[in-house]
Amino acid sequence: MTKTTEEKLAISLTAKTTELLPFLPYLLQDFWELGGEPDTVVELLKKHIAATEQARVLDLACGKGAVSVKIAQNLRIMVNGVDLLPDFIKYAAQKAKECGVDDLCEFTVGDINHAVVNEKGFDCVVFVATGNLLGNPAETLDKLKATVNQGGIIITDADYLPEGGKQEDVKYNVCEYFTEKQWMAFIKEADLELLESVHGSDPDGDSGMELITARANELSQKYPDKKAIFKDYVRSQQDEYLDIKESLICVTLALRKL
Repeated sequence: MTKTTEEKLAISLTAKTTELLPFLPYLLQDFWELGGEPDTVVELLKKHIAATEQARVLDLACGKGAVSVKIAQNLRIMVNGVDLLPDFIKYAAQKAKECGVDDLCEFTVGDINHAVVNEKGFDCVVFVATGNLLGNPAETLDKLKATVNQGGIIITDADYLPEGGKQEDVKYNVCEYFTEKQWMAFIKEADLELLESVHGSDPDGDSGMELITARANELSQKYPDKKAIFKDYVRSQQDEYLDIKESLICVTLALRKL
């Protein structure tokens, strides 16, 4: 059975059921940066994109807008962010206004699977910390490539299995993972050029888990009938943190459309 967009979104945010989606804004209220590393994206764009007044960036699954806002702040270029969760989009718009870049940021509630079909002509597309929302790596790269001009830049991330690593080593095992060598093959087959690869920093799992656990406990008190799904969410978050530290090699990729 093909997973729906909502199911894929839930999984990408370490929620194993769509029943948790309405509660994610509450669970994640203490975080602006949701998984991706905005500073890394900004530095890659500074190196590889011409920051002109006409430049346009598409930020898919933009979450609360941390990447979009920091791109606009640092490069002074237009950014269009798309995310399925209205609460995230509302927060992103508020942050853009607070940071004085609301004239450069446009945020839209929408399905990124539709956006990759309808949105064209961008100089760069950003797609980070989103799991397999657009499919496997080959499908994802083809869809991202379609949104940018010739010579355009794709900023995305990959979680490599170490050479000799096994799928079953991954604790939050919800999609298929590939080695760096396999990813290089996907990139070549998509007719893309690898410009740069940046290894991610270790997440501050302890402090993050304390905040998430506290919010999950608050929701369990308020909705005791859903306690099990909140508990499961905390467990999934813990597994994901451990995977990043022990089982996967997390990188951000800058690619050029040939």
